[in-house]
Amino acid sequence: MFSALRDVFRLPDLKSKILFVLGILFVFRLGAHIPTPGVDAKAMASLFEQGGVLGLFDLFAGGALRRFSIFALGVTPYINASIVMQLLAVVVPAIEKMQKEGEEGRRKITQYTRVLAILFATIQAVGMVLWLKSMNIIYVSGVSVLVAVITLVAGSIAVMWLGEMISDHGIGNGISLLIFAGIVVRVPESVVRTFVLLRAGEMNFLTLIIAGAIMIVVIAGCIILQEGQRRLPVR
Repeated sequence: MFSALRDVFRLPDLKSKILFVLGILFVFRLGAHIPTPGVDAKAMASLFEQGGVLGLFDLFAGGALRRFSIFALGVTPYINASIVMQLLAVVVPAIEKMQKEGEEGRRKITQYTRVLAILFATIQAVGMVLWLKSMNIIYVSGVSVLVAVITLVAGSIAVMWLGEMISDHGIGNGISLLIFAGIVVRVPESVVRTFVLLRAGEMNFLTLIIAGAIMIVVIAGCIILQEGQRRLPVR
């Protein structure tokens, strides 16, 4: 294993791509710790301590939502825009035609996806900021609300750009790697919290084993579906 890793770094082109991806991921994680102006960090943290669906969104944001950082929206607007464009391609002939135009068509679809992602980011930022303002988590000021919205939208655009940079100049799909990085950084915290719950008696060891078994089965099922093949005889 170590020899394989050593051989990878002996290839200059592959080595530069890996280092480039690591540099982008470092910037992504750095941005997740820069707070959005005008937000009460303590009140935001106490809100997430209550758990619920917010914790799930925070998982994909890599903890940026809990801190309400400049990258709090994460890749969600871009993913939503991509899904909408794929659905529109089924019902809108013009978009379906662009998909069949090769590289030029894909470039146009990418541009439309970016614009749609910015629109979704703006709507999501306004809704989130107004919701937090109603809970007195954002300091009551028209300027603070405007600054927070602009910061969140700019952060979402930056995340989208980082993902595209990885896809164009690095290795793999940039958006997928950003999601993966956001989930991985939460693993140590989740493990520590699980052991704390076990020691406090708030979690049954059998429950942990069952949850782990279910997770393994789900992962194995995904791998089988992804890598499965059916060989057909050719006459």
